[in-house]
Amino acid sequence: MQLFSCHRIFDIKPCMPASARALWIDHLRSAITVLVVAHHSSLAYTTFASFNKQAYILSTHPIVDKERWIGLDIFENFNDVFFMSLMFFISGMFVLPSLTRKGVTAFIRDRFYRLFLPFAAGVTLLMMLAYYPAYYIAHGSHSIKGYVIDYFTTEAWPVGPPWFIWVLFLYNIIFALLFPLLKNKTIGSFRPGVLVSGLVVITWILYVPMAMWVGPYTWTGIGPFDFQKSRILLYFAYFLLGALAGNKRYGDGIFSGKFIALWPLWIAACLLMYILLTVISAPLRQLVAQEKISSMTGWLVYYTVYVLSCSLSCIALVTSFKALVQAPKSWWTFLSANAYSIYLLHYIFVVWCQYALLSISAPAFIKFIITFIVALSGSWIVSHLIRKHPLIRKYL
Repeated sequence: MQLFSCHRIFDIKPCMPASARALWIDHLRSAITVLVVAHHSSLAYTTFASFNKQAYILSTHPIVDKERWIGLDIFENFNDVFFMSLMFFISGMFVLPSLTRKGVTAFIRDRFYRLFLPFAAGVTLLMMLAYYPAYYIAHGSHSIKGYVIDYFTTEAWPVGPPWFIWVLFLYNIIFALLFPLLKNKTIGSFRPGVLVSGLVVITWILYVPMAMWVGPYTWTGIGPFDFQKSRILLYFAYFLLGALAGNKRYGDGIFSGKFIALWPLWIAACLLMYILLTVISAPLRQLVAQEKISSMTGWLVYYTVYVLSCSLSCIALVTSFKALVQAPKSWWTFLSANAYSIYLLHYIFVVWCQYALLSISAPAFIKFIITFIVALSGSWIVSHLIRKHPLIRKYL
């Protein structure tokens, strides 16, 4: 075995109309975007990184450096446990208010322009720019024709980070079709323990059986329409929960009361659970190797702690941002306005910076910091410049 990285619990009832998005949600969304940039900036320097010259898309990352640091393994795995689930939850929070305001037809048209078209551009033009250094490392050739052929054949049109956008577009369409059934529904107020238990149960049911069945890291798809098989149901559940939670004023329901006031407890619990997840991996692997427990038992223990870590990390970030973000800060407002386009653009800067640093002698952590700064600032500047065009600013 290899170990790595609903009942009344969520009662559905009529709700009050949702208000406009809150400052803390925009700040949380942009903070997760920054975390995505940092996550990708770390992947060239993890101890498990590997490069496949036959098909670089099968590598753990387009660039793999000889400098490694296990601390970046811990950072990368912490992100991987929860941050895309939280991204889908946050994205879902805007859906029902938007559908109520625009209607189904206008909503789908808007989602097409805001999600599908940027995805199509991102997965072709932007990702072709991003993956070129990987092609050169694999083949030692600067042939543009050879690169384009390889990109669409051997690499099967690699999707890169825009995978999130097409899956989010799909979830939006599904939800829009269900709108007549869900438009007056929301998640009510519950005791904190009930909310946490409910999220843990839902996460366990929708993730653990799938991970046991298909494996935790298996991807599939047609062309650029790739998705992670073990998490596709989990991500939709978090999107759905976000949509139902967002169908209420952002100071009501689950975003109020003792649940939010306990944010220091949720942060402590999330850190404790991730530490536990990190330290049990090797002992569980050893117990399975010694046949003291079965492989299935080992996985079930690991996945259960994984689910607790995912759920508590999402809760910790939502509650802490809701409790602590009280007044706008100009630089963070500026970041929030550019977060979506930063997500689309950052991978180009990540891969090219990591490629440029291959010949530089420096510790892995220093290279990670340089890549992160270059990727975040570079994509932020380009985003600011292209968003000066009114049409681009409207959808990005």
